[in-house]
Amino acid sequence: MNLEARKIEFVQEFLKIQSEEVVSRLEKILRKENIAPDESIFEPMTQDDLNKRIDQSESDFQNNRFKSSSELLAKYQ
Repeated sequence: MNLEARKIEFVQEFLKIQSEEVVSRLEKILRKENIAPDESIFEPMTQDDLNKRIDQSESDFQNNRFKSSSELLAKYQ
């Protein structure tokens, strides 16, 4: 299926949505995608920043500051 056909199918499905919450979530996704930064201004993380982030993540896990994948899935279903 080409892009045009997919867009038409998406719009048709979108028009059937009755939930304001679902419409809001789709609007947020669309806004986020439209304001995504240009890849040319992406600045990669330094090795030091990456190591700090890993250390913080490990600390969070050890101190039970995390959510399981099932908790995250339940939130977005």
